[in-house]
Amino acid sequence: MKALPTNDINTGVKQRSAGRWIVPGLVFFLAGVALTAAWFYRGAWSHAATGADAARPGTALSGATRAVLQNLDSPVEIRLYTMLDAASVPESVQAFAGRVDQLVGQYEQASGGRVRVTRCSSFSTASANAAQADGIKGFNMDKGDSCFLGIAVVCGDGKESLPQLAPEWEQAVEPDLTRAIVRAVASRPGAQPVARADTASLDAVRKAIPNLDAVSIEDGRKVLRDASQAQFIQTMGDMNTQIEDAEQRFLQAVATQSEAAQQAASEQIQKIQKERSRKLQQIAFASHAQMAALEQLKKTAP
Repeated sequence: MKALPTNDINTGVKQRSAGRWIVPGLVFFLAGVALTAAWFYRGAWSHAATGADAARPGTALSGATRAVLQNLDSPVEIRLYTMLDAASVPESVQAFAGRVDQLVGQYEQASGGRVRVTRCSSFSTASANAAQADGIKGFNMDKGDSCFLGIAVVCGDGKESLPQLAPEWEQAVEPDLTRAIVRAVASRPGAQPVARADTASLDAVRKAIPNLDAVSIEDGRKVLRDASQAQFIQTMGDMNTQIEDAEQRFLQAVATQSEAAQQAASEQIQKIQKERSRKLQQIAFASHAQMAALEQLKKTAP
């Protein structure tokens, strides 16, 4: 099969997610908060990583992912494309594809029948065209057959894609896939509307966007996202400094073979990580509420 032309997809799931924070259902939102926080701090400290921070395809699904799967109210199809030419794709990438296959299998098992996985690994013109139609980005076209390694999530008319997976971002596969499921479900016709915003959030939006009537809803979302991102960055910087100090104490304890000091440093790191997660969740909650307030204010504007 000759290399097929493929659309240059410049935006992936992570990039498209910025303007689509509001999703139906409190459980879905809480899962999104947890995944958002995990995305910011995952991998920041790996000396004694355990549980969700050490997660990768092939290990147990996170609690946030399980919450999403167990509260699906519509069937979801995960389409996994692993069309890889052994002559041009490194063995490390092929092994990574195998772990992703195991991961989506866990989604299917944990969903209680709500998720169905469709796999495509054989090379043909039809399968390549199907991959491109699902937003999967081809690669290695100059070396022979067009290769595809990506995921499409379909729920009714809602569709999201992870255009090209890579081993370098392996730890992000689960949170990215779960967010894609949330968005695909939320974008289908008949999705439940967001609850009315609280007074504090309405006031916060009016303060952040004083000329609200003259600002489009997309521009308003950008203002709120930028403010939220700045808070995330500031919080991450402050908390990471504390973690780095604790890391140094841990390494010093390792060098001196002091088990007591190692334990103390490890507990301190875990304490800081929990506090960081709490603060990031607060920011995410506030941002979500303000996005809902913006929607409400623009819909009720004269």
